[in-house]
Amino acid sequence: MLIIVSGLPGSGKSFFAKRLSALLDAEYINSDATRRSMNAMGRYAFEDKLNVYEEMAKKAGASLRKDRVVVVDATFYHHEMRDIFLTLGTLLHKPICYIEVVADEVVIRERLSKPRADSEADYPVYQQLKLQYENPDRTHLVLRSTDDNIDTMLGQAIDYVKRINEGSAA
Repeated sequence: MLIIVSGLPGSGKSFFAKRLSALLDAEYINSDATRRSMNAMGRYAFEDKLNVYEEMAKKAGASLRKDRVVVVDATFYHHEMRDIFLTLGTLLHKPICYIEVVADEVVIRERLSKPRADSEADYPVYQQLKLQYENPDRTHLVLRSTDDNIDTMLGQAIDYVKRINEGSAA
């Protein structure tokens, strides 16, 4: 199964996606870590971003071919970024589970005011991506992140993943 976790900077998507991956014993692929491994930190032109997503897709494809569950974690703010993974899952005949993590702007502003180990995104980046964000055009689970509801989010996600997986087996 391919699980896509999307959300704007500061939404809590990576905090959530890492924990979901651990619960599912899934391969975890993160855009920030991938960018770092490609020596592409600080390069954020659209083509640079697509290169990162394509590298993530290569890693995801290798794991999916080994019948691993894969969680990919990135903003996925543009349809071209999502399409790379939707096509991959479809071509490999794997169920695709799409989860969007959102948070109130006051929470995002607070989170982005603190240094974060993996991400270079700050509040101005969030504001820019918010303006560019294209809503997913497929059915998906939306989870609202607060500072104290990770267990609830994980429970909802596990239930959703099970429903998607059972639906694909039918």
